[in-house]
Amino acid sequence: MKSAPRVAILTAAIAMAFGLASCGGGGGGNNNAAVDQPPPPDLAKQGQDIFRFDTFGDETKFTDQLRLNEPVGTAVDPTTALAVGLKVDAEALPAAVVAGIQNGSISLTSPATTVALLKLNAVVGLKGTVQTVNGVDTLTRLGVTCALCHSTVDNSFAPGIGKRLDGWPNHDLNVGAILALSPAITPQVKAVFSSWGKGKYDARFNLDGLNKPAEIPPAYGLLGVHKVTATGDGDQIAYWNRYVAVTQMGGHGTFTEPRTGVSVTNGPDDLVTSKLPALEAYQLSIAAPTPPAGSFDPAAAARGKDVFDGPGRCGTCHNGLKFTDANERLHPASDSMAEPESPSYAARSATKQYRTAPLEGVWQHAPYFHNGSVPTLEAVVALYNSRMALGLTAAQQADLVQYLKSL
Repeated sequence: MKSAPRVAILTAAIAMAFGLASCGGGGGGNNNAAVDQPPPPDLAKQGQDIFRFDTFGDETKFTDQLRLNEPVGTAVDPTTALAVGLKVDAEALPAAVVAGIQNGSISLTSPATTVALLKLNAVVGLKGTVQTVNGVDTLTRLGVTCALCHSTVDNSFAPGIGKRLDGWPNHDLNVGAILALSPAITPQVKAVFSSWGKGKYDARFNLDGLNKPAEIPPAYGLLGVHKVTATGDGDQIAYWNRYVAVTQMGGHGTFTEPRTGVSVTNGPDDLVTSKLPALEAYQLSIAAPTPPAGSFDPAAAARGKDVFDGPGRCGTCHNGLKFTDANERLHPASDSMAEPESPSYAARSATKQYRTAPLEGVWQHAPYFHNGSVPTLEAVVALYNSRMALGLTAAQQADLVQYLKSL
C-alpha cells in the first residue's frame, strides 16, 4: 500500500474544519513535547467543556452576520435537523422530554421543539440563547462549537439521538446545507454551500474563494502526532484550533499565517487564546475507538499484517506506534492517491504537501483520502495495488483489509 516515492493518504486526514484551532498569533508553535505526553486530567476536563459548549463568541458571525437564528428558530423542526445530520445528546434530555418523545406528545415536526432542545443545550455543537418574546420562547442568538463537526452520538435512543461520541467525525452533517439557510448570503455563495454535501466542509473557501471541500476529519488518536492536519500546516493541535476558531467559526481573536497570507482578527477581545491549552488537552485525551467485536477476522488480520509490512509496502510511511511518518516528514502532492485534483487541496495550504495519515481507528471514518474520494478500505487497497503495481493477490488484499479493520 506504500512505497518510498508514494505516500498513502489512506484515511480522511485531519483536514481543516470546524473545531481544530493555534498557540501564538497564528503561525503555530513547535513545542511538540506537549503532544507526546498524556494531558493532566483536570485540564482535559476543562477542555471537554470548551470543546462541547464554547463558541468563542462566534454568535457575532452566526447571529449578527448570517442571521441563522432566524431560520433555525422558526423553520427547522427536529426531523429536518436530524435529516441534515445534527445530533441530539440524549443525556441532556430530562425524563419528561424523553417520555414525551416516546409517546408522541412532543412533536418532532415543530420548530418550537428545536428551540426547546436548544434551550436544554441538547443539540450537539449548537449553542442557543432562548428568551421569551411576547410570551413565546424565541431563539435570539445562535453559535457553534467544535463538537458540531467533530462529535456524533451512538444512536442509543433513536437515529441521531444518543450519547455523545466526542472526536468522531460527523459524516452525516451537511454543514453547507445549514449555512445555506442564512438569509444574509448571496445566491452564488448559497450555491457553493449547497454543493458540499454530507460530511464535507471547505475551510479555505471564505479565504481564497476556491471550492474544494474536504472530509470532516476525526479528532481522536492525536496524542503523539505532531502534524494533525492533512497538509501538516502546524505542529500542534492548537494551531488548527486557533485557525478554525477565528477564521471559520468567527470566534473573537486573531489568526495570522504568513505562508498563505491569511490574517484575520474578529471582535474587540480575545476569547480564544486562553482556552487553547485546555482544548488541546481534551483532544489529546480522546483515544481512537477500538474495532467492534466481530468486525474483523483475527486470523486474516494476522496474515494482513505480514502483507502490510511486506509486499504491500504500507509500513514505508505508515510506521511507528501511530502508523505515520508525519512527525519526520511531509510528502509532495504528487505522492497522494487523491491527486491530481482541481483545485488541489495541498496547493491551497501553507506547506503545499500532505502528511501520511495515522491509521488508528481507520475502520470508523470512511470514506477515505482527504477528499473522501474512495468509499471503503477494500477500494483503498485495490487502488494502491493497481496504481503502484504491487502485485497483491485477491487473498492478500482481503487479508490486508482485515488488518486495517483491526487497527
